[in-house]
Amino acid sequence: MQQLNNQLNDSNFWSDKEKADSIIKEANNLKNTIDPIIEVEKQIKNNIETLNLITSEDYEMINLIETELVEISKKVENIELETYLSSEYDANNCILEIHPGAGGTESCDWANMLYRMYLRYLKNKHYEVVELDKEPLDVGIKSVMILVKGKNAYGYLKGEKGVHRLVRISPFDAGKRRHTSFASVEVTPEIDKNIEIDINENDLKIDIYRSSGPGGQGVNTTDSAVRITHLKTGIVVTCQNERSQIQNKEQALKILKSKLYNLEIEKQQEQLNDLKKGQMTIGFGSAKRSYIMCPYTKVVDNDTGCETSDVEKVLDGDLDDFIIASLRRK
Repeated sequence: MQQLNNQLNDSNFWSDKEKADSIIKEANNLKNTIDPIIEVEKQIKNNIETLNLITSEDYEMINLIETELVEISKKVENIELETYLSSEYDANNCILEIHPGAGGTESCDWANMLYRMYLRYLKNKHYEVVELDKEPLDVGIKSVMILVKGKNAYGYLKGEKGVHRLVRISPFDAGKRRHTSFASVEVTPEIDKNIEIDINENDLKIDIYRSSGPGGQGVNTTDSAVRITHLKTGIVVTCQNERSQIQNKEQALKILKSKLYNLEIEKQQEQLNDLKKGQMTIGFGSAKRSYIMCPYTKVVDNDTGCETSDVEKVLDGDLDDFIIASLRRK
């Protein structure tokens, strides 16, 4: 932090804006790591000093310190969690995608429920969300891709990768029968540096189409949305959040580079099969997590064994227990 502060105070600091922005981001991340440690250390020292001054009959002060101990313990737990986020890309922004699988209308609705769950979680954690692409349907969504901005976005969300399974009484079935739906979640780190990835133009299939969105004055009447297919790997990236075709293409290429870079790293580490194990066929026998609403209520994560009976709470964005369990396991 001191080294970065020295650079921040250099008279030539702003001569290279891209480098300056990178240093400021790193300094802010370090500050967010250091400050909670200093704060909790100060609280502990103050309480020890107080305990050395009071007597065992000073119940009011003892109760106050015991109450504060609960708060301190929670802070220490959060600091401990940060030590699990030490992989190369854990601190980065990330791209989160949701795709419905087996189940037709049911799965499209389920994909939309998952999207709502993650939006609520991210809002509660004060992350910035940029919707890059969304294909809405009359019921549910066909797919959605968002960029999640904030410290450790990838580190916290990477454990969500995989197939999510829902069991419920279908609201679309007149016979009120039980249905099982599937949707996949893919999480990729955004690589915020110049990626050494050579992309051959001949390997790209670029489609331009009209952006979907709200009607009325908000409708986009130009063909500005971009879909890029990398023919060698089959990776498909779409972007339509910008009004300019050029901007959408640049953003889509950036995401494609991140995906290709991530794929290459996984191959080099010989962990591709393990890291991609959640990306099986989106159907029976491949669920990472199950959300059961009938005949009983339960959410169970097959990777960690973490579970709860409060399905509604989880679907409202309370994912902390599952995300923490995933971090501890890794």
